[in-house]
Amino acid sequence: MKDHQKAFENPSVFTPAILFIVIIVSALGAIIGVQLITSLGISANTSIIGALLAMILARIPIKLFYRYKSIHTQNLVQTSISSATFGAGNSLMIPIGIPFIFGRTDLIMPMLIGASCALIVDAVILYRVFDSKIFPAEGTWAPGIATSEAIKAGDQGGKKAKFLGIGIAGGIIGQWLGIPMSAFGVAFIGNIIALTMFGIGLLFSGYSSSLFGLDINAIYLPQGVMIGAGLVALGQMVTMIIKSKKALAQSSKDSETAAAAEVVQSPAKHTRSEKDTTRAFGLGFVAYLIVALIIALMGGLISHMSIGMLIVFLLFAAFAAFCHEIIVGIAAMHSGWFPAFAVALITLIIGMLIGFPPVALALLVGFSAATGPAFTDMAYDFKTGYLLRGSGKDIKAELEGRKQQFKAGLLGFAVAIAVVAFTFHIYFAQGLVPPVDKVYVSTIKAGVSSHIALELLLWAIPGAILQLIGGSKRQMGVLFATGLLLMDPIAGWSVIAGILIRVIILKIYGKKAEPAMFTTAAGLIAGGALYSFFSSVFKLK
Repeated sequence: MKDHQKAFENPSVFTPAILFIVIIVSALGAIIGVQLITSLGISANTSIIGALLAMILARIPIKLFYRYKSIHTQNLVQTSISSATFGAGNSLMIPIGIPFIFGRTDLIMPMLIGASCALIVDAVILYRVFDSKIFPAEGTWAPGIATSEAIKAGDQGGKKAKFLGIGIAGGIIGQWLGIPMSAFGVAFIGNIIALTMFGIGLLFSGYSSSLFGLDINAIYLPQGVMIGAGLVALGQMVTMIIKSKKALAQSSKDSETAAAAEVVQSPAKHTRSEKDTTRAFGLGFVAYLIVALIIALMGGLISHMSIGMLIVFLLFAAFAAFCHEIIVGIAAMHSGWFPAFAVALITLIIGMLIGFPPVALALLVGFSAATGPAFTDMAYDFKTGYLLRGSGKDIKAELEGRKQQFKAGLLGFAVAIAVVAFTFHIYFAQGLVPPVDKVYVSTIKAGVSSHIALELLLWAIPGAILQLIGGSKRQMGVLFATGLLLMDPIAGWSVIAGILIRVIILKIYGKKAEPAMFTTAAGLIAGGALYSFFSSVFKLK
């Protein structure tokens, strides 16, 4: 590593020069997030944009910009801009757009306050569980790998820059041709079995109608499979924590000395223990319960429901938010994609089956939609930092660097909240609302029947079985359901093609080909993200 990198190891986000650029790029990211989600209904990964901006500023011969030469400073910049983008677009604008379309403008501010609180809770939980057994730092988190490779290539040059450049060029060309390069690139990085199920799900959803005359959404097949797989995934998570605790207790009991027991209780594999994970999820659930109560009281739900029904609503809302971030996080870790919109819709459908009144349902789906995206996006950023800091070889440096990233992310969220609070009325006045909100509101108005409940239950069974077969490491059920929900056959072919090419390369060249393959794949993802970002911005003009 270069000398100037050593000098700025884990810089503080509150250093004036860094704080200045973090606030500026966060404001830019928030505006981009709001604009894209209301105009096109999508969000863009702006991490690469933030890193490139810091690299460009570092080339300016002014002393103020010297700090931006540090890859760790660039990491803080990319963390803040991506947090602001997803925070403003996915976690804030989508929730507050629901009451607007629903015709209850008086609920916009309660929803904004509740969504903002949920956004922060979401981030705190991720900070406390990242690099645990459930969400390990060594997990795929493909967009995080892409950003780290881009930053490393800009710093080191040489072969890494060459392979990354080839990948970026390929990603741009492929995306221009209409090929989802993020799907193609992740096939070279993630778990082969998990990604194969993801690809099969994408293909099945894309061709089920033309080949079998089957409308899988009409029979709620994707939603049912995700419910079954998601519930089993949560059960696997709990089982994993319990088993780890028992193993830890047994190891401690068998240790001959207190010192030996202390070593056993502090494994170097993960920086977050099972105790940390249990505490984070437990406190997170309580926090979600409090946020749900705030939304319910500010939204006046006490006048729409009995005390008993209100209690059921609060418990279900907190549980749904918790499940939403877990399922979305698992899908994102393995595939690089997350079905946040679809999982929130599942929450809404279940809420309708329970019998919550329309106003409560509008607040419920908004609350659920606020969780998940920030959770996964921050995990991508932490993955970037983890790789830049040496993949956890220095635990103290890793924890300190991650803390600075967390602070940068919170600053990004704070800026996002401010931007949304001051601009949402301008967008709503022009009729610019996230398109998915119209789906949520139309679903509420349409209502559900017992027939739908039976459909969901029926398809939940194969989803649960598939998840059980794959286990917690492969997440076959969740990834298959993710593919079914996204409905993108071209992405399915991209994933399958990428996996086949990867297997052939490994067969011919062996493990020695992996470093170059991973760097090129990261370039493919980065190139696709860059093209998507700029083409989206161009369309808005």
